[in-house]
Amino acid sequence: MAAVVERVDRLETALADFTTSVGIEFNKLYNVQIQTQKGLQRLQEEMREFKEEMSLFKGEMGAFKDEMSDFKDEMRVFKDEVRADQEASRRERIEMNRKWGDLANKLGTIVEDLVYPSLSRIVRETFGEEPRDIVVRFKRRLSDGRREEIDALAVTDELIVLNSTKATLRSADVDAFILQIERFREFFPEYAALPVVGLLATLSVDNSVLRYAERNGFLVAAVGEEVMELKNRADFEPRRWT
Repeated sequence: MAAVVERVDRLETALADFTTSVGIEFNKLYNVQIQTQKGLQRLQEEMREFKEEMSLFKGEMGAFKDEMSDFKDEMRVFKDEVRADQEASRRERIEMNRKWGDLANKLGTIVEDLVYPSLSRIVRETFGEEPRDIVVRFKRRLSDGRREEIDALAVTDELIVLNSTKATLRSADVDAFILQIERFREFFPEYAALPVVGLLATLSVDNSVLRYAERNGFLVAAVGEEVMELKNRADFEPRRWT
């Protein structure tokens, strides 16, 4: 009987220890669950706040995009206005140069007023050389009485640019210029060592005459944005008369 009582006591003690242990573990589990629920609640609140902030950010970005769109539209309008102003200025400049050319034509001073101010630039841009001498209305009389007059002449270390200027350039003027170049060294033997490039200048030039002049190797300049500018093709290579 005593043995049975002892066993019952041990069983009660073990059961009490088990109950206590289970209670402790249950409390731990409960506390963990409570902490997890609190963590989830905080996470939900943070996610809600994040969504609200993202919604505000999207709204701000939408407003910013609208402002940028308005800005782009304003810039496009501004660029169009600037482009229109530039084009208007360019047309006005060309028209003014043409009027100046018409006036110079009436006064007989096209060479002095239009060709001479542009000759250095044309030679420099075309040949990469700086003229050391530029002469207008260059006249020479031979002992046999023959006379020659050159409208303009630009001399570099490597070549001579010989100019003939006409108010209206015609095909016959191209032919006449060929003959003038052929007799150039007879009248101006001091330039015999340098090749000659022909430059025809005019107020305006018809495309057919321009092509004819190019076929004969001549540069052609007419009134443009910078007083006188070349009208040849970009890849045109002028003839050098030797």
